[in-house]
Parts: sequence; structure tokens; C-alpha cells
Amino acid sequence: MKHFFQKVPPIFKNFYFLSSLFFLIWMLFFDSNDLITQMRLSNKQSELESAKEFYESKIVEVKNDREALLNNDELLEKLAREKYLMKKESEDIYIIEEE
Repeated sequence: MKHFFQKVPPIFKNFYFLSSLFFLIWMLFFDSNDLITQMRLSNKQSELESAKEFYESKIVEVKNDREALLNNDELLEKLAREKYLMKKESEDIYIIEEE
């Protein structure tokens, strides 16, 4: 056993080196904020940021559509007829479904 400790380099006998090594291993693998958790959180953050950009662009698109509808009566009537199947009292609507 004594012969084994003589072959170990002196740096591995150093208390500060061993403490630092233990601390590093603990922080990388066992702590609640370990490396794997940080990587998962980083990926989740990127996904959420891309979703945020998508929804912000959709909000701008919907606001522009809303402004166009509120300022253009012909476009509003077209939307009401096509999407909600509204009609004037003197009109008949025929819906043709393709098979």
C-alpha cells in the first residue's frame, strides 16, 4: 500500500486540488444547477424565444387585418359572406361541396 502512494503524483495528494476537483465534479453532475440541466434550460429558452417571435409576428398580422377590416367596408362584407355565410335578406346562398 505504501508503494502505491509513492507512485501517485504529488498534485493528487494536495488537499486543495482534491477539494477543487470534488467541487467541480459536484457542480457539473450532482448539483441542482448541473451542466445537463443548464443545457436543457438553454434549449427550452431558445424554443420559447422562437415561439415568442412567431406569436409577435402573428399579433402584428392580426392587427393589420383588423385595421383593414375596420376601414374597408367591402373587405368586411367579403369576410362576412365567405367565412360566416352571412347574406342580405333578398339573397339565397348555395354551398357547393366538392367530393
